[in-house]
Amino acid sequence: MTVEEELRTLAPQVLGILIRRYGQFDACEDAVQEALLAAALQWPAEGTPANPRGWLITVAVRRLTDQFRSEDARRRREVAVAALEPEPSDAVPDRDDTLTLLFLCCHPALSPASQLALTLRAVGGLTTAEIANAFLVPEATMAQRISRAKAKIKSAGARFAPPPQQERAARLEVVLHVLYLIFNEGYTASSGIDLHRGDLTAEAIRLTREVHRLLPADGEVAGLLALMLLTDARRPARTLADGTLVPLAEQDRTLWLRPMVDEGTELITRTLPQGQTGPYQLQAAIAAVHDEAPDAAATDWPQILALYQLLARAVPNPVITLNHAVALAMVKGPEAGLQLLATLDADDRMAANHRLAAVRAHLLEMAGSHAEAREWYALAAKRTTSLPEQRYLEQKAAAIPLDL
Repeated sequence: MTVEEELRTLAPQVLGILIRRYGQFDACEDAVQEALLAAALQWPAEGTPANPRGWLITVAVRRLTDQFRSEDARRRREVAVAALEPEPSDAVPDRDDTLTLLFLCCHPALSPASQLALTLRAVGGLTTAEIANAFLVPEATMAQRISRAKAKIKSAGARFAPPPQQERAARLEVVLHVLYLIFNEGYTASSGIDLHRGDLTAEAIRLTREVHRLLPADGEVAGLLALMLLTDARRPARTLADGTLVPLAEQDRTLWLRPMVDEGTELITRTLPQGQTGPYQLQAAIAAVHDEAPDAAATDWPQILALYQLLARAVPNPVITLNHAVALAMVKGPEAGLQLLATLDADDRMAANHRLAAVRAHLLEMAGSHAEAREWYALAAKRTTSLPEQRYLEQKAAAIPLDL
């Protein structure tokens, strides 16, 4: 394990200990970030200490002490400062607060964008600059977003404790959704010159592994981890050397990462029959069917269609309908897929979405409607903000033969 990997693993543990002991999320988070920076500079040169977590806690507590002592309200904080004496490293409890910290970062008082940023910063251990770069915004903008998120948590009166039993299922759903969004942004970047951001997909998988370790019996946690593994396994085949996008049907499957495919397949096979099946498990099952096919022609489309029908009933949304339409076209023909796709035309969420235009172009091309397909590919290319997707869609439009 590299120093960077070890620090990202330790970051939520150290932050959890400090918040549980001293409160004040914002001050503790800043102190932990400073401790991580100090470790990143010192450990490669001086060697990793015998007790890395204890070292980080000691440094972070010292930073807290300095911060509290420098504040104008020193008198009101005398009691707190007196209590800020570092505990011996061997007295640090072995408790893991990662899940509690995730619940806090995904507090319902925060917007989805703030939940994403705060999770990557506080739980993922990414710097503000790294997060800003991932989402293509200025570092100052991301710093303000994270600062506002911490202030919002404070004003909401959030406590560093697991949510009440009656709220846990709903709060866990938010946590999983945030991890899912982080992975999706990494796997297909919404804008920019790169199709894939490996730092984000790797971080999403790492954090989801942590949640699975803490909640091994939860089927949806296992389903989300399986979905990420089965999807990310295709990464080496998704682009050519020049960055050109390669669609699933045309990928060289010998390049897929088989250990990830095997792990994801085993995970979903083991957990799918247990209890009520959720949307992440269904999506993982669909990914497993794709990954198990030796080539595109061998894909079990009837099974995928059946799974999409279940998924559409469980969590109806336009993105699922898009994929459902493709599966329907592969089983019952492009006209059937186009009819299902037409149900999205009145959906405001999809009005300017390039994926609706791209899927319609694909199905029209399957149906032999070349002129219409070319127009829709061109429209999809104009709508996307991802340069690799734009180039791919423009190439698709140019490659369609002119109707005689």
